[in-house]
Amino acid sequence: MSELKTDAVVFDVLGTLVDEPAGIRAGIRELDPALDELGVERLLSLWQRHIECEQRRVLDGVRPYLPSDVLDLEAARLVAGAAGVEDPAAVAALALSARRLPPWHDTVAGLARIAERFPLIGLSNASRTALLGINAHAGLRWHQALSAEDARTYKPDPAVYQLAVTVSGLPPERLLMVAAHTWDLRGAQGLGLRTAYVARPVGDPPTASDRFDLHADGLADLAGRLDQA
Repeated sequence: MSELKTDAVVFDVLGTLVDEPAGIRAGIRELDPALDELGVERLLSLWQRHIECEQRRVLDGVRPYLPSDVLDLEAARLVAGAAGVEDPAAVAALALSARRLPPWHDTVAGLARIAERFPLIGLSNASRTALLGINAHAGLRWHQALSAEDARTYKPDPAVYQLAVTVSGLPPERLLMVAAHTWDLRGAQGLGLRTAYVARPVGDPPTASDRFDLHADGLADLAGRLDQA
């Protein structure tokens, strides 16, 4: 890491701190216990494609902003329809699985360790209501949790990263953005934040052209690198 001082650490949530696909898989299995693993993965992919597509349409200005809760319910309806399930209560329960996401094994302890030295800010595309449920279910502890809903857009729109800059009262270069998604880190770099890539099974690894300030194998490794910075 460069010699510029870090005064606060900003964390992506979905995928970086919680295993989002695992939570959705569990919801799909509850929806239709007869599904085999191939069927579960097919429906998970349908969910993920819908969320990615609709967030991109919002970013491109094709669709007005809608919070993640609405997109989750749309995805749940698509998945339930593909599974042949029409019960509205079952669809609603599936949509809520997007809030019951298990933390990675090192998340809770890693956050606690890093919080001993730095203010922690969560910055998520999840809505305010969804983020509350995710934090409670996974046991995530923050000094501040920010939702993209407050910017009425989605990462990697610069307006979302600006939320963390504004709340912290710090220049962007004094914030360190941590994520398992390189597109998220590139977005943060565009506003001047420093960046730390954390490897996760559901993230996307850096390309040869990416230049991030830190690379870590997990939160324990990240905490150790921050201790040495």
